[in-house]
Amino acid sequence: MTARLAHILRHPIKAIGVEEIESASLAKGRALAGDRRWAVAHVAAKFSGQPGAWQPKMNFLRGVAGPELMAISAACNGEQVTLRHPRAETITLDMQSEADRNRLVAWLEPLWPDDRPAPSHVVEVPGQAMTDWADPFLSLLSLSSLAELSHHTGQALHVNRWRANLWVDGWAPLHERALIGSHIRIGGATFEIVQPITRCRATTVNPATGANDCDTLAALESLWGHKDFGVYARVLSGGEIARGDAIEVL
Repeated sequence: MTARLAHILRHPIKAIGVEEIESASLAKGRALAGDRRWAVAHVAAKFSGQPGAWQPKMNFLRGVAGPELMAISAACNGEQVTLRHPRAETITLDMQSEADRNRLVAWLEPLWPDDRPAPSHVVEVPGQAMTDWADPFLSLLSLSSLAELSHHTGQALHVNRWRANLWVDGWAPLHERALIGSHIRIGGATFEIVQPITRCRATTVNPATGANDCDTLAALESLWGHKDFGVYARVLSGGEIARGDAIEVL
């Protein structure tokens, strides 16, 4: 079976909404365009206003601290982002509008735990994705690995639980981990598989409900002896990718 690209996902606002797209144009040494373009800082962030560079994840709202965030879906139309949550009114925001950025903060407040530092303001650093690493990685995961983990836990684990960018169909379970240090081609782009992704408690949350419902970390440990799931990849040569593209190990 030829391995193929099954899903392309981006997260316009860090930890706040996931969106599936049909195709993307990748650039050498850059993250997926539109992924984690914005983030929401909290009042205990180690900076004020707009930082001039990437900042560590502990400065921002995250699913590990606010599980309800995991149930948000997103849809982008240029600078506009529409967010939906099962227990909140759908909201459409012009992310270049300061008033709408403030509306986002207010919309998030009921979804954010009272015992955590409150949402403060939207952050954007032009040209820098607010991913967990400063490096311009894309995350790449395997549907067969997910199927094996789902079987081990006894429940179907949705792809949105993992906040990935690219999902591969057709590899043997954990084949992506065996490819660390290798190069692959997807559509018109080539990648280096760089390192495994060590997971946090955000993955214990059901993205449909925002409730903790599966100890994914314990399941990873008992099944494979570690808490890694998926790998980070770096774009070596840019090009177009699309759902259904064949994936070749170089």
